[in-house]
Amino acid sequence: MQGSRFAFGPFVLDPDAGTLLRNDDPVAVSHRGLKLLAALVGRSGEILAKTELMDAAWPGMAVEEGNLTVQIAQLRKLLGPSAGGGEWIATVPRVGYRFTGAVRRLSGVKRKILPLPDKPSVAVLPFLNIGNDPEQESFADGLTEDLITDLSRIPGLFVIARNSVFAYKGKAIEVLGIAEELGVRYLLEGSARRAAGRVRINAKLIDAAGGDHLWAERFDRRLDDIFAVQDEVTGRIVEVLLGRLRAPPPRNRPKSLEAYDLCVRARKFMDDSPQAAEEAHLMLTRAVSLDPDYAEAYRWLALNHWMGWVHSGGPTETNRDVALELARKAVAIDPNDAGCRWVLAYLLAYARDFAEADGQFAKAIELDPNEADTFAALSDISVLAGRIDEGLEHIGKAFRLNPFPASWYYLALGQAQYAAGKYESAIETLRREETYRTSSRRFLAASLAQLGRIEEARAEAELFLVANPHFSTGHWATTEPFRDAATLQHFVDGYRKAGLP
Repeated sequence: MQGSRFAFGPFVLDPDAGTLLRNDDPVAVSHRGLKLLAALVGRSGEILAKTELMDAAWPGMAVEEGNLTVQIAQLRKLLGPSAGGGEWIATVPRVGYRFTGAVRRLSGVKRKILPLPDKPSVAVLPFLNIGNDPEQESFADGLTEDLITDLSRIPGLFVIARNSVFAYKGKAIEVLGIAEELGVRYLLEGSARRAAGRVRINAKLIDAAGGDHLWAERFDRRLDDIFAVQDEVTGRIVEVLLGRLRAPPPRNRPKSLEAYDLCVRARKFMDDSPQAAEEAHLMLTRAVSLDPDYAEAYRWLALNHWMGWVHSGGPTETNRDVALELARKAVAIDPNDAGCRWVLAYLLAYARDFAEADGQFAKAIELDPNEADTFAALSDISVLAGRIDEGLEHIGKAFRLNPFPASWYYLALGQAQYAAGKYESAIETLRREETYRTSSRRFLAASLAQLGRIEEARAEAELFLVANPHFSTGHWATTEPFRDAATLQHFVDGYRKAGLP
């Protein structure tokens, strides 16, 4: 989770942070330029082929060689002459480029150790699939996610969200290091095997402070009992950490294991490409046909319909109405599911039913005070309502519960920072790899424009429009759930300065 920094001449390059400093002052360099410079500096003295450099700066994209030439020229202009009067980046004719300067590798900056919460804090690490069938991988992932959901509903616990724990899947990292990075004291780890109609689960709870095993148990049951086993594991952990069993309201459990498997697989595609969203749609539609009373499947299907219009470039009343209807159905089936509640709240806000939206957000937090997505979504709605300080507070809570989140958290953070007039912070947030190529780029363009960096702003606006050709500021302003005229005008002003239509 930590990388290296590189020093050359008066410069310090930090690829992970996405920064370049000259004598400790920030240098305004493009995202592509940083990627190219990191590739060159990281292999100083070596000749890097043009194809290697293009893969580094435009991964998975087909671009013309002229783009590389332009970026190299811009880097040379930014860096200026080297100490000896020559260029930092030498051209190797018909082959590629070579970084010529002397480079010192500095120690990586260790991720800040997060302070422990004032209540027992736990992270559920991804359960290992110990069977030979890779098809069972989603079963182990689903078990992990369900245990996180069950534990997070206990008011006396602090529980890290699923995105952050899955950042460690398949990585050999010591327990103490994970606990420090996530800011928790306890870790639950285990394994699962599903075969011949039975399931075997091993689980152990570790106190990271001393490495002690507080509890360990093995479960060997019929597959039909999987949800009862999940409840039992949750109960035992709560008993160990809080001294007594505090059972939350019962969850709506699927009646079809096939529907459950489809829903687990679809979860992974909710924050991905339009193609992945279509695949998720097929899975979720199949899941609700197999189990018409499965609340979680309806919840994700509602969000899937919602994301459908996001990916297509503009909302349609049909998709909005269908999404809202599905979200209401999810809550009706399982009124105790915080995830269903926040999805409904979010869609209600876009439908301008603000009073009910606020009530649903409050109920979601009451049901599950550890649901990071609730706070991230509430940040978005609060900022557009003009409650900017609240929005910053909510997204701060979301990141604490989910230190390695999905890309849309960075969009919410960047939007809140822009609304607060913290343009430099917004630029730093929105240039992160996690969010840079998403629709958050419009906020990046606006932030640059407000600082008077018009050329950069217009370049980012043009790149945003490539992926969102139907975007217009007027349409966006009338469809976003603004409740504050001054906040709306602030965003419109930034968009216009950046050259968005």
